[in-house]
Amino acid sequence: MAHPIRFGLDRLLADPALRRPLAGRRVALLAHPASVTRDLTHSLDALAALPDLTLSAAFGPQHGLRGDKQDNMVESPDYTDPLLGIPVFSLYGAVRRPTAAMMDSFDVLLVDLQDLGCRIYTFITTLRYVLEEAARHGKSVWVLDRPNPAGRPVEGTLLQPGWESFVGAGALPMRHGMTMGELADWFVATLKLDVDCRVIEMDGWQPDAAPGFGWPLGERTWINPSPNAPNLWMARAYAGTVMLEGTTLSEGRGTTRPLELFGAPDLDARALIAAMRALAPDWLRGCVLRECWFEPTFHKHAGRLCNGVQIHVEDPAHYAHAAFRPWRVQALAFKAIRRLQPDYPLWRDFAYEYEHDRLAIDLINGSALLREWVDDAGATPADLDALARPDEAAWLDTRRPFLRYPD
Repeated sequence: MAHPIRFGLDRLLADPALRRPLAGRRVALLAHPASVTRDLTHSLDALAALPDLTLSAAFGPQHGLRGDKQDNMVESPDYTDPLLGIPVFSLYGAVRRPTAAMMDSFDVLLVDLQDLGCRIYTFITTLRYVLEEAARHGKSVWVLDRPNPAGRPVEGTLLQPGWESFVGAGALPMRHGMTMGELADWFVATLKLDVDCRVIEMDGWQPDAAPGFGWPLGERTWINPSPNAPNLWMARAYAGTVMLEGTTLSEGRGTTRPLELFGAPDLDARALIAAMRALAPDWLRGCVLRECWFEPTFHKHAGRLCNGVQIHVEDPAHYAHAAFRPWRVQALAFKAIRRLQPDYPLWRDFAYEYEHDRLAIDLINGSALLREWVDDAGATPADLDALARPDEAAWLDTRRPFLRYPD
């Protein structure tokens, strides 16, 4: 890279002129554990140290401001920050949207959230909700931009009307290829919000630069934005492996490589990989599938030995960023299981993100299309391509005006 990358937070901290519009205004921060400076100071502490800034409140999304919840769908309470004495409001507890009283605690909200580039990641939905409430209450929102570690590629069907949820903030594909700042612009335009929204851009982000292809690998430390997002490789696979949350298969929660692998005690991984290669070899480009064994310590199949598959995208000799299509890789695994064991109880029926009347796999995909394709014995990989390709092409056109960083 020509010069070191600077995230939005680092630019705001370094440049008093950028902060000048915040003078005399009450400032709140929406952040999580990965909201850190170049030297790994949490953004709340870094902002609190500025003499020209008045911090009046903080907000935490799913998993908390400082990080407190290991498992998925575990709520966080409100509390008072012991050092700063300001309220810390949870947007994943009693409420998902900030209440009028919460909105009353600030004039400008700084949003400093590291995203993973996948539609179902709930920080995107939280961004939408705070923008909507800011429009309603006449507040300002500043997004301190951060990289999309999954880079610019686009994949998956678009969320269909009526399928919005906390894991589906809008008509995005599963892998959207935008930053939080760009998404904020898209939300404001799409939802026609009358809101003062400002993006503090990154300096020097090159989303197509190897070897990180979105994440400045070797330049910036990876910090888990959520407990089961331990590395860049997980972020690359996540737009596919997240679908495992809607199945009876383990997604590796309770192991040290969550959402990079999948399996179950009754799976024949070797036969599964062979079936995947026979069905759609082209869909497996850019990664390596490896048979493995693992025993989750918690979550699905806890304490039981699982036969499974790990999706490897960390080796530059095997990983091809433009060719790797995680959503299709995972969809193909489901299809192969159906071919090998037509009656396999694949879909998990449980209340997912507070939704009781729709299957989790459909909620995750933003429609029933993928599940119906998997369950239709006559449906081919070409049929899923025919559903996804027009959506992917449409999204590339839709997002173009909102992209802030050159290739």
